[in-house]
Amino acid sequence: MATDTMRAVQKPAAAPGAKLITAPIPQPKRDEVLIRVRAATICGTDLHIYKWDPWAQSRFKAPMIFGHELAGDVVEVGSDVTMVKVGDFVSAETHIVCGYCYQCRTGAAHICRNVEIIGVDRPGCFAEYIAVPAVNVWRNDPSMPPALAAAQEPFGNAVHTALATNLTTRNVLVTGCGPIGLFAVGIAHAAGAKQIFATDINPKRLEMARTMGATHALDSRDDVVHHVLAATEGEGVDVLLEMSGHPSAIDQGFRSLRYGGFASLLGLPPNGLPDFDLANHVVFKGATVYGVSGRKMFETWYQTQALVAGNKVDLRPIITHHLPLEEFETAFELMLRGEAAKVALYPHGLDGAW
Repeated sequence: MATDTMRAVQKPAAAPGAKLITAPIPQPKRDEVLIRVRAATICGTDLHIYKWDPWAQSRFKAPMIFGHELAGDVVEVGSDVTMVKVGDFVSAETHIVCGYCYQCRTGAAHICRNVEIIGVDRPGCFAEYIAVPAVNVWRNDPSMPPALAAAQEPFGNAVHTALATNLTTRNVLVTGCGPIGLFAVGIAHAAGAKQIFATDINPKRLEMARTMGATHALDSRDDVVHHVLAATEGEGVDVLLEMSGHPSAIDQGFRSLRYGGFASLLGLPPNGLPDFDLANHVVFKGATVYGVSGRKMFETWYQTQALVAGNKVDLRPIITHHLPLEEFETAFELMLRGEAAKVALYPHGLDGAW
């Protein structure tokens, strides 16, 4: 390489905001690859870190480069790497697992007890280059737009959540139309759901939910439960996909769920659910509740590839803005104000954006 330094976005201190810095290009270890990042998309986790909210304060150790949704080209491989080669266009599974805990050894590596997350526990991808374990690399079709390739990582969360049960001909409620909720609406539509109810308070996101296939886009401040029951002959939805983490939305979701229904939960309540009616929402309803953490490794990636590369779900309406890396502050502010769904940052310029 012509230089041994790169530009990167760092959380420099335990305070709100971030800074564009010059940092050394990472050197890949014997089992790692070095990726020249073409695009990095911004996630809700990155917003937590940028705002420096209580979760970030409890988990993230500044100073460190953050960001974890990426796509780029392999430019160097470690001495032990055989399955990935220079020139491959790749994305990355961001959970780096130990391989030896009970979960890893029994097929549940996505909930590894010793997991490290790219951009949270180790340096991230808001940078021109990143080194990651070769085992975490996912090869893409070279023709895939880099923002779509990067967005496969969060889309995988929606895939895991939505496909935890059968959605075909089912009535489905998606609570929370952030990017992952919008992804879930598209997945439910592709899976052949009968009716898809989507709730949020942001009119732009509700309109995007309609674009992704929602048959009912509802303001969560209205009587959502009444609307759902009226549209389902009093039964309620078969499947709840909870993406918001908001206590009132979770309550609405479970009150809208039919007896014997299935609830798949991804959203994280910031302060728990002290008033959650467990008896009536779960026990007496005979509901099945499934908690989602990340993506199944790597079953979910194969499903994701089939949906995205196979053009079953179009992610482009959700990636609303494309900006060079140095405009990261604009990108974060757009998302914090609710004016952008998902933003793609380009460390090497916008030539690769669509």
